Amino acid sequence: MTIRPAQPNDMKQVLERIRELAIFEKEPEAVVITEADLIRDGFATPPLFQCLVAEENNMLLGIALFYYRYSTWKGKTIHLEDLIVKASERGRGIGMALYREVIRRGQEEGVRRIEWAVLDWNTPAIHFYEKTGARVLSDWRVVQMDENAIATFMEKRDKF
Repeated sequence: MTIRPAQPNDMKQVLERIRELAIFEKEPEAVVITEADLIRDGFATPPLFQCLVAEENNMLLGIALFYYRYSTWKGKTIHLEDLIVKASERGRGIGMALYREVIRRGQEEGVRRIEWAVLDWNTPAIHFYEKTGARVLSDWRVVQMDENAIATFMEKRDKF
């Protein structure tokens, strides 16, 4: 198995892993991104994200998709958007290899924090992260606006 940066021709299999995660998270219909979107956004100048892949025999067994953020308290940080291992390949250390590489890159880049979200019912992931020294925060809530909420807000922006 090799851990390496993703290439444009990997995006079809990256999208397959993303869809597999959406099924696991009980939201298969939520994935609207396309292979073309991933190629455009991941290989733009500058790229909107970076992606590491775990590859064996031309099959992407796992991915770690992340991007840099800026914290007004910490400075440069990494947001790990997704760490996904193909269901049939879990338990082989693939997730740990990808996780380790993201953290190594963060240290090399001098980031002061690496962060990500985990669903509260995903206890195997929570235990995995806690075992490695990560803290799962219970006092912060994720806030999002989807496309409909954005449009509604903009239509009513003067009413707030």
